Amino acid sequence: MNAPKSLAHTPLGQTLLGTGLISEDQLRIALQEQGRVDRPLGRLLIELGFVSEAALRDALSESLGKQSVDLSSTIADADALALVPQELAKRHRLLPLHFDGNENRLTVAIGDINDVVALDALRGLLAEDIIIETLLAGDSEIVRAIDQYYGHKLSIDGILHEIETGEIDVRSLAATTDEYSQPVVRLIDALLANAVKRDASDIHFEPEAAFLRIRYRIDGILRQVRSLHKSYWAAMAVRVKVMAGLNIAETRAPQDGRISLNISGRPVDFRVSVQPTIHGENIVLRVLDRQKGIVDLDDLGLSEAQLDLLKLMIARPEGLILVTGPTGSGKTTTLYSILSHINAEGVNIMTLEDPVEYPMSMIRQTSVSEAVKLDFADGVRAMLRQDPDIILVGEIRDSETARMAFRAAMTGHQVYSTLHTHSAIGAIARLLDIGISPELLAGNIIGIVAQRLVRKLCVHCREPYTPEAWEVRLIGLPQERGAPMLHRAKGCPRCEFQGYRGRTALMELVRMDSDMDELVARRASVREIRNAARAKGFRALAEDGIRQVLDGVTSLDELARVVDLTERMA
Repeated sequence: MNAPKSLAHTPLGQTLLGTGLISEDQLRIALQEQGRVDRPLGRLLIELGFVSEAALRDALSESLGKQSVDLSSTIADADALALVPQELAKRHRLLPLHFDGNENRLTVAIGDINDVVALDALRGLLAEDIIIETLLAGDSEIVRAIDQYYGHKLSIDGILHEIETGEIDVRSLAATTDEYSQPVVRLIDALLANAVKRDASDIHFEPEAAFLRIRYRIDGILRQVRSLHKSYWAAMAVRVKVMAGLNIAETRAPQDGRISLNISGRPVDFRVSVQPTIHGENIVLRVLDRQKGIVDLDDLGLSEAQLDLLKLMIARPEGLILVTGPTGSGKTTTLYSILSHINAEGVNIMTLEDPVEYPMSMIRQTSVSEAVKLDFADGVRAMLRQDPDIILVGEIRDSETARMAFRAAMTGHQVYSTLHTHSAIGAIARLLDIGISPELLAGNIIGIVAQRLVRKLCVHCREPYTPEAWEVRLIGLPQERGAPMLHRAKGCPRCEFQGYRGRTALMELVRMDSDMDELVARRASVREIRNAARAKGFRALAEDGIRQVLDGVTSLDELARVVDLTERMA
């Protein structure tokens, strides 16, 4: 790797000395060698074996304040590669990684971010309105990646054509050193990159009797993207297992693993689950995009009143905050947003999760593990000895975990957790049902959040319409007010003709106070608690959804798919 001109000779050496990567003797030897052969100091340090290319890359990245990239765990974008000829990439040692058509931004990996000649050559090749973003990478990594990507078909259709005209050898796939010569390797990479690009949350590889079905879950709905011949699946399954570090010889038992890659210029993790079925191994990959997994609290889609109420709940120093909802309702995203909002140097935040989905700086995160017999209850006991201020318990599943969470709340900690219930107020009945006494509940719950996710209408193609009388009744507006203008899905190329793009949260929030605690302590009915909450401004999920329907964020059809609106017509 070349040292940028601004860090040539001594500044680069001092940077490496300061980080402890090289000694003064090693620096002196490298400088003497540089005087003899007149080559960049960084490259000499690597050739002399004093520092690895990855360590030098990271040191330069930190010194320059520039982001680096590990190309060994990165998937380059076929659209980006198509913009830059192989000859130019080789001559100037740069690799196009990702092209964002919406922002007209091309991300490239380069060994020297101050190489004006290389950047001018690239600028002269591209359209004037394309923005170039550079990431720091090692020279040898770039050369290896250029040989890996150029000269091979990288589109899904192109790779499938290549497979159809050749043969896939599973054994050679496991043993080959040149992985990209195997089309199935490129096919899996292309499918993963395509899923991330289309904002999929899950990738399903589903073998049937005669074919393999591939589906993406996008905005909560499964969409079939490909059907392949069954003969492809054996090699594809091996490749996924190799990437996830699983046992490729085991085909009769479930397995779980994880893949970490850099796709579209950002780190993305995939949680891999392998399940044997009568037609072969079914593999599902959960896409954990760190950039999209942690949403700013202000961007959760809450109304101003809801956001103020949530921040008021967070401000209480001790007690339990519960987030409820079914699987896939965005509970983890909400909790991570809250933790990100309160994360600071002055607090010790510890989490116990199953598993850890998004690593966060300054937060101590632990996965529950059957291998070491660490469950949620035992994990909370251990964390209480670690001087925490804030604790996240991934899920309250049983009475023992619930009791430990309440014990932590009673001893001066702020505790966050999730619970599977249909509504916020229903969480109280659920806790009573698993054996938590009313006396323990009263005074120790800060608040409860229930949520669902609904698809957002595509802003480019949604169409307005006047609702029918029954739809007006469903919304709950008086007939004399007339019909409001609503929006419905239509479909266009930008939303892949679905009519929807992205999702937003519907939420209902209950803040517990002395009046509510008194009702809980005397085992008041759900109806009594709900009426008391309404008197204090509580709004149910359906009402929050109708707010978003009237604002044109989502459609009435989509809301009815997620939330029961029929009670409003009774």
